[in-house]
Amino acid sequence: MRTFSRLIKAALALTASALMFHGVHASAAEKPAPAAKPAATAKPAAAAPAAKAPAAKAPAPRTVALKVTENGYEPSPVTLKKGEPVRLVITRTTDETCATELVMKDPDLNVELPLNKPVELTFTPTKSGTLKYGCAMGQMISGVFLVE
Repeated sequence: MRTFSRLIKAALALTASALMFHGVHASAAEKPAPAAKPAATAKPAAAAPAAKAPAAKAPAPRTVALKVTENGYEPSPVTLKKGEPVRLVITRTTDETCATELVMKDPDLNVELPLNKPVELTFTPTKSGTLKYGCAMGQMISGVFLVE
């Protein structure tokens, strides 16, 4: 779990650095070329400040709460959108099942679920279709995301 958290934090730091780096170079590329010197008889025009377009923000992740109960992962199925970031908040509320972890094959995830402690996990579905997740025992207890 800690290794996964460290990987996520490192990936987020790299993404933020790349966005800041891109923003610096993009704003430098937007600077206008120096104006030619005005003719001796012409009056210089007042320089208008250049308007900057607002920076595009990444969409905030959609939050989906899942619980692991005696009945398995609830709710299931959950509909997601391809390319839309999702923040799962998973809380295991029972010791009566083998679902003490959440395992997904695509994306490759394996997250421990401590009893009665919410665990947050963020990912972005990259393919449409059915995305199955479940316990570490071959997904004997499972749930489904329907990705549109």
